[in-house]
Amino acid sequence: MTALTLNLNSIIKLTREQFYHLCEENPDLKLERNVQGELVIMPPTGGETGKSNVNLILQLASWNEQKQLGEVFDSSTGFTLPNGADRSPDVSWVEKYRWDSLTKEQREKFLPLCPDFIIKIMSPSDTLRKVQDKIHEYMSNGCRLGWLINRKKQEVEIYRPGQDIEILKSPQTLSGETVLPDFTLSLKKNWG
Repeated sequence: MTALTLNLNSIIKLTREQFYHLCEENPDLKLERNVQGELVIMPPTGGETGKSNVNLILQLASWNEQKQLGEVFDSSTGFTLPNGADRSPDVSWVEKYRWDSLTKEQREKFLPLCPDFIIKIMSPSDTLRKVQDKIHEYMSNGCRLGWLINRKKQEVEIYRPGQDIEILKSPQTLSGETVLPDFTLSLKKNWG
């Protein structure tokens, strides 16, 4: 299955509030909205991708529990990026002061900011170009570190603002660098 894109702009241009309610009324669908306002219907992930997501979230959440530097989010969390797109990365993290600056109402809906850190795991339904474009979109909207994990190729693409993409072949660990101080992600289970 691949993601489907619906262009409804000639019929209706959904506001942020309308898009949020559409997602609430259709909880079985994973929806995103690109910067052009088109709806993107994401297929469910397979077992291996879901298992990898949980492993990554557990590691990041464990580090965050110790450091208390921010908040960790799963793939169900919507972010309204500064460019107007509504996206849901597989794993994301927002620095504490940015989370604390949000009102209670803002925290209950799609978060009106770009995560500081994101992870995207390539699933069999993804195309590399589309996933790379999404990560570039996060980076151009303020993300400070992004990882694209391609289990099939056993590669990781590392994205940093203003720098070329770094590609690592079968790394066993990744460093959170200055964005996630002292965080080391183990990838041993992801390559199995």
